[in-house]
Amino acid sequence: MFNKVILIGNLTRDVELKYTPSGTAIAKFGIATNRTYKDNLSGENKQEVMFIDITVFGRSAEVANQYLSKGRRVLIEGRLVLDQWVDSTGNKRSKHSIVAERVQFMDSKSSSSDNGSYQFNQPEQKKPQMQQKTNEIPSIDIDDDEIPF
Repeated sequence: MFNKVILIGNLTRDVELKYTPSGTAIAKFGIATNRTYKDNLSGENKQEVMFIDITVFGRSAEVANQYLSKGRRVLIEGRLVLDQWVDSTGNKRSKHSIVAERVQFMDSKSSSSDNGSYQFNQPEQKKPQMQQKTNEIPSIDIDDDEIPF
């Protein structure tokens, strides 16, 4: 199975930062994305806007809180999750949201006083590193007298 979402949009609200009892940071914010399409009936260009809730954990949440604010353009890479709850009237509710694994600022440096190209990733699980094969022949220090043939 594969669950990966990549979105570019603008923040619709400032980042809301909270901490779990164990001290893990959780940042929540929303972004708006849009797409332009041509209406088949009228022939005119129309826009479809989507509002998406984003959640970021750990150190990335703290960095998001420090650098992101309403209106900033960001690229989000993450996974789609289904949030389910029971509202105050007892009705079951649900919505889709994104848990971000990578957040990258998309604003140009001229439109912001800080570094607009800043990027941060969620820490990944350590993966075993594969040794790279090289085409070099190892040198062996051996005299002709030591060769048995």
